[in-house]
Amino acid sequence: MKFVGAHVSAAGGVENVPKRAHKIGAKAFALFTKNQRQWEGPPLTTENIDGFKKNCEKYGYSMDHVMPHDSYLINLGHPEQPKLEKSRNAFLDEMQRCEQLGITLLNFHPGHHLNKLDVDVCLQRNAESINWALDRTEGVTAVIENTAGQGTATGFKFEHLAAIIDGVEDKSRVGVCIDTCHAYAAGYDLSTKDGYEEMFNKFESAVGFKYLKGLHLNDSKKALGSRVDRHDNIGEGLIGPLGFELIMQDQRLDDIPMILETPNTERWPREIEMLYDMAEME
Repeated sequence: MKFVGAHVSAAGGVENVPKRAHKIGAKAFALFTKNQRQWEGPPLTTENIDGFKKNCEKYGYSMDHVMPHDSYLINLGHPEQPKLEKSRNAFLDEMQRCEQLGITLLNFHPGHHLNKLDVDVCLQRNAESINWALDRTEGVTAVIENTAGQGTATGFKFEHLAAIIDGVEDKSRVGVCIDTCHAYAAGYDLSTKDGYEEMFNKFESAVGFKYLKGLHLNDSKKALGSRVDRHDNIGEGLIGPLGFELIMQDQRLDDIPMILETPNTERWPREIEMLYDMAEME
C-alpha cells in the first residue's frame, strides 16, 4: 500500500499539522518541527506535544509515515570545526524534538564540502556527525536525502549515501530518502522505463532497499544531469507522468512515506488523488 502526502505547514504549532494533512487527503506527511531558516526555535510545549500525538491518532497517522525535515542551515559535513559543532548541536535538537513528539524518522541533506574538504572526507564527517547525534538520542532514525549536486553538495550519487551509511555505527537507525527531482537532476533518468529500472538497480547495488525509508515526489524543471534543484508539479516537468506511474506501481516502494514538495501547494489534493489513480492503472 502506498502512503502519499505532502510537506505541510506547522504554522501555529506542530499540533495543527495532522489536521492539515487530513484535509488534503494525505496518508503521510512531512513538517518542520521549528523554523527551518533559524538555528534555534522555542522549546516544544506540553500543548504542542500532546496535541500533535492526539491529532495523529485522531486522523489515523502512524509514525511510520511521518517524516520531518531538519533545518536547511545544518551542514553535518562542514569543514570548519566551530560551524560543524553548531550544526551538530542544531541537528541534535531536531532529533530530540522528534523524540518528544514520538516521531521515528528525521530527514536531512548531507553536508557541503565548500571546496575545503575532499568529498570522501566530507562524507566521513557526515557519518561522524550522525554517530554523535545517535549516541545522544533514542528511537529516531537519521534519514539521508539524495541531493541534486548543486554547488558543493555531497549526496548526489548513491555511492555517497552508501559511504555515509558505511560510517554509521548503528545501522538500524540510518536510512535514505530519494527525492525524484534531485535524482533526475543528478543524472538518474527515471523518466523512462529503462532509466527507472537502471536507477533502482544502481540504488539496490550501492545502498540497498532495506535502507529506503521514504520518497520525495517532485518533478524537475531542470534538465537531466543539470545538477540544479528546481521542483515542478507532478507530470509538468521533465520527468513527466511515466516516472511517477512507475513509482506508484512499484511494490518495493510500499509502506513508506511519499511526500510531495511541489511548488503549487494548492494543487496537492489533486496531485495526491492523481498519484493514487496511477497506482490503480494497469
